[in-house]
Amino acid sequence: MFDSRHIQTFHEVVRAGSYSAAARALGYTQPAITQQMKALERSVGTPLFIRVGRRMRLTEAGEALARHSAVILESISTARQQMESLTRLRAGKVTVCAFPSAGATLVPEALAELAAEHPGIRVELQEDEPPESLRRVVRGECDITLAFTYPGLREQVPGELVEIPLLEDQLTVLLPTGHPMARRRAVRLEELADERWIAGCLRCRANFLHECAELGFAPEIAFTTDDNLVVQSLVAEGLGVAMVPGLVLSFLVHKKVTGRALDPASRRQVSAYVLREHLEIPATARVLEALRAAAERRVGC
Repeated sequence: MFDSRHIQTFHEVVRAGSYSAAARALGYTQPAITQQMKALERSVGTPLFIRVGRRMRLTEAGEALARHSAVILESISTARQQMESLTRLRAGKVTVCAFPSAGATLVPEALAELAAEHPGIRVELQEDEPPESLRRVVRGECDITLAFTYPGLREQVPGELVEIPLLEDQLTVLLPTGHPMARRRAVRLEELADERWIAGCLRCRANFLHECAELGFAPEIAFTTDDNLVVQSLVAEGLGVAMVPGLVLSFLVHKKVTGRALDPASRRQVSAYVLREHLEIPATARVLEALRAAAERRVGC
């Protein structure tokens, strides 16, 4: 209904008391001021000024608009400043959803870089596993999600999402430190066919069972947990072995647990996913850059 330029001119006419005084203050010609006020009156559908001799007086509608014009202009100014802060990365909020091992490794490293270079960007964190974490982006519950896919499984990724590959995460086996195979640099999965196993999230467990089936055995799964620290504790107590992502080795806390690579190597793809239109949002794009940089710094990327 309102043109902000007309509101600004109207506000100055009321303050200055005349079209000519407002023209001098704004650097316009008086006819330009007159045309803007006529356009504003057409927009509101009623006169805003009446002439009383040589003076101008506000109508009832003009007085009502005058009471609001300062607030309108202040809101526009505030909005302009906020937009400028967002586009210049002085401010912005980005919600990132990550699976646990990425949340413990890539995300903190990326946030440390952001805090140093763009302290105005605020990042909110969520934790979830794929495929639910992918659905969160589609539903608008987060701006970026970190998820993983396994090459041996048919992975369904919503078509509206853009994938930004980050790294290939090599899978590893966690063994009790005293286990005979802990002395090796790498182990073959089929050599552990008779072990009791600790399985992880649904997608990781599906890949684990798929790889075991490819090698001709069905593992005995003794425990199932999504918590990487619980997995380590169970292995440390000799209650089983586990196939886990290489990222978990970054926060291996138990001295009685040893991680060994698989031979042949088995990997999963770790990527960031975002709606295409969010790539144009400066703060979101900067968080993605920081995540890519954190991934590139990791061994084997």
